[in-house]
Amino acid sequence: MSLAAATADDPNALGHQPDADAGGVANQRIIVGYGFWIFLVSDIVMFAAFFAAYAVLSDATAGGPAGRQLFDLKTTAIETACLLLSSFTCGLATIAAHVERRGWFQAAMAATFVLGATFIGLEVHELAGLVAGGNGPQRSGFLSAFFALVGCHGLHVTLGLLWLSTMMAQVVAKGFRDDILRRILCFSLFWHALDIIWVALFTVVYLIGSIT
Repeated sequence: MSLAAATADDPNALGHQPDADAGGVANQRIIVGYGFWIFLVSDIVMFAAFFAAYAVLSDATAGGPAGRQLFDLKTTAIETACLLLSSFTCGLATIAAHVERRGWFQAAMAATFVLGATFIGLEVHELAGLVAGGNGPQRSGFLSAFFALVGCHGLHVTLGLLWLSTMMAQVVAKGFRDDILRRILCFSLFWHALDIIWVALFTVVYLIGSIT
């Protein structure tokens, strides 16, 4: 049966994908989304290795301070609130993109950028304070693993902010073309994944580290 005949028999498009061609090849949005999920899984595997290294070295303080002497949960809670709220505003931006509301999209993305930048600022202040107090990554195996894990996540957030800025500029220049919408989808997946990783990091490193 041809695609035209299938459409006539199924006017609500319940039995086929209108964006797929007659040969059944998936549309570009599905292909890009699938490929990006593969990238995210590989990134999560990398973070799993950092988490494993931290778990092994969490007690290797070499006579130096442990997490309960170093971590400020109040500041870290503010960081967590900023990142989780940025996930909400990123979701709003994605919805605005799909309904092609430029003003709402730019406002939501700007809010996401401010919240993400605040998170990075607080994190850099925390790490700089540790280094200034003589508790840099060279102090012990525990601190080496801590700086590697937290720093890797912070680097990802920083790259995400650069990507976010690029998406805002592309929407201004090119509008909500199909390829732009696909990039926005990939960015939202990336940003939400970073939030999930941070929740795990906050729990394993900061909460558990403050009581053990």
